[in-house]
Amino acid sequence: MGVTEITVKDPLHKLKKRGVPYKYDLNAYRGCSHGCIYCYAMSGHSYLGEKDFTKEIFVKTNIAEALEKKLSSPTWVREPINLGGVCDSYQPIEKQYELMRDVLMVMIKYRNPVVISTKSSLITRDIDLIDELAHYTKVNVALCITTCDNETSKKVEPGAALPEKRLQALKMLSATKATTGLHLFPILPFLADDHDSLETIVKYASIAEADYMLTGTLYVTGGIRKRFFSFIHNNYPQYYDDYVNIYQKGGANQEYKTKVHNYLAEMRQKYQVKTKHEYLKQK
Repeated sequence: MGVTEITVKDPLHKLKKRGVPYKYDLNAYRGCSHGCIYCYAMSGHSYLGEKDFTKEIFVKTNIAEALEKKLSSPTWVREPINLGGVCDSYQPIEKQYELMRDVLMVMIKYRNPVVISTKSSLITRDIDLIDELAHYTKVNVALCITTCDNETSKKVEPGAALPEKRLQALKMLSATKATTGLHLFPILPFLADDHDSLETIVKYASIAEADYMLTGTLYVTGGIRKRFFSFIHNNYPQYYDDYVNIYQKGGANQEYKTKVHNYLAEMRQKYQVKTKHEYLKQK
């Protein structure tokens, strides 16, 4: 893997379209070595090439200093910031650079609300800072789980932590003041959408004492569609025609979505796992 250190002037990216409770992303890295086959961020970085996005990581070494300058401005009004919009902030290289610890310390200094979503157990390294920040302001931390099967996980998200490691991390984070969630998306047809698999994940959300759980089906369009369908053809050819049938458009057909979400609703009720929540609510 190639690593390039760079500096930035503006640490934040303002979102143009929003269906989320924050206006800004902070990405400490450009590129992500998790290599998730369904990653939408790769399409946004097509100018780098798919190989570059997963194999060439740009490290924004001054991200904390740039953030401090931003948050210290009298015009800043403590807007919630999403830490990792087009990369996983806790991808493996973070173990070396520890940029997130510096970023969180700046957030603590200015008591700024944050949202974090990750597939890495490395986040537990910063559990002290996350808990401290959550005593001052709103903090939302979620672990993303697509499957509880290690072999499937190794294929679809080869650089991410194994599922059990993520679930252990979620359990630890739930003991802090932060609001915690389990994000089950994308739901992968035929790979991780059987009843046993879905029930297991909902059950783990309950065991981990997550405050909420969000679910969503796979969405494939543009470059994502080509890459993902090629992956299915090469690794799971027995499901290729079924995928073509379900994904005639970017999203799964309504019949599939209704079936999956109805079953998940039953499981959430069975294990008393909430979906409605205040995304940024202090405990």
